[in-house]
Amino acid sequence: MLKKLLLASAMTLAVTGAASACDFENTTPVKSLSAGFEAWKAVTSFMAKCGDFEAELDQEFRTKQPAAFAADPSLYQIGGVANGTLVPLLNEGTIRPLDSLIEKYGQNLTANQLIKINGETMAVAMMVNAQHLMYREDILTDLGIPVPKTYDEVLAAAAKIKDAGVVDYPIGGTFKTGWNLGEEFVNMYLGMGGEFFGPDNSATIDNEQGVASLEMLKKLTEYMDPEYLVSDSTYVQQQFQQGKIAMANLWASRAGAMDDPNESQVVGKVKMAGAPTANARAASTLWWDGIVIAKNASDEEAEAAFRVAMNGMTPEMVKANNDVAVWLVEGYEPGPLALGVVQTAEAGALPYPASSQMGLMHTALGNGVADYLTGAKDAQTTLKDISAAYTTSAKEAGLIK
Repeated sequence: MLKKLLLASAMTLAVTGAASACDFENTTPVKSLSAGFEAWKAVTSFMAKCGDFEAELDQEFRTKQPAAFAADPSLYQIGGVANGTLVPLLNEGTIRPLDSLIEKYGQNLTANQLIKINGETMAVAMMVNAQHLMYREDILTDLGIPVPKTYDEVLAAAAKIKDAGVVDYPIGGTFKTGWNLGEEFVNMYLGMGGEFFGPDNSATIDNEQGVASLEMLKKLTEYMDPEYLVSDSTYVQQQFQQGKIAMANLWASRAGAMDDPNESQVVGKVKMAGAPTANARAASTLWWDGIVIAKNASDEEAEAAFRVAMNGMTPEMVKANNDVAVWLVEGYEPGPLALGVVQTAEAGALPYPASSQMGLMHTALGNGVADYLTGAKDAQTTLKDISAAYTTSAKEAGLIK
């Protein structure tokens, strides 16, 4: 399905052609709040061509958006979201349906970009994303190490790389306490074949798959920078760029930065492959990133914001930034940097299970997994305490009776 989707995006370039710098002059102040990785830099730079636009690129966007969009008027007109970060905005009713705006200004959008909730388009996707294996091809080749396909193979490769002493740390990981660490458990647990909830929304992580997931995460940390609990995506990206690590399961949206000669010392050396499998499937989740429009913006602001956003998703933008992301925008031509996402999908990676209860579980995981990694608690106690924290939150939210 992913291959077909990417091919369809590429084939449309011939019929759409390149867009102009901006097809209108914006005179209504528009602000956006999104993540700060390279794809958002590319898209917002094209939004800015329309004028009177300000982009706030912030890796902590997910914690700021709910309150900012709940303000009346909203502090931002455009929000950059993904599977999981869309849910809080939907729950609070702070974003608006986009169908009427799409009818007027979204002629170049494809059906794959329209994120529909209960029959209404609530977001427009611009790219797909996943965490997958990035590795130093030169190091693995020199040491005679095949590209790892399982996490057991990752550990075996890490041991050889450590013995060779060719980098500071064999592995990097987005293990920062909070959302990042929660995501690492989600990936590994789904890769182990685990399920998060029972029919009554009760937590079901206190099981063999949960223990195995914690144990594998712990084994990986033994080959990481000891400060792994402060390591987010930017941290790992810079470790790669500075030649400090040899492997990491990192977001596809960070792949392009490896070959940026202005900040990378390893241009041409970092390659992409599918996320390693755990037990049942690839230990990763499939995501999309895209835009929403604030409900608490005026209709005039919403219209201007949507038109500005559409200028950020043009074939012209893709042509200038083709390898920055795995785009869903017309004109994308999949290259080597898309290989990891495609292989991850082929290896059975599931979409991130975004829901209200998953948001609460993710928070509990992000706050609780570190206790096991640091030795403060054993695996069973860690899982029981995470389940208890989730249950308390779920009862307060009315998800568990």
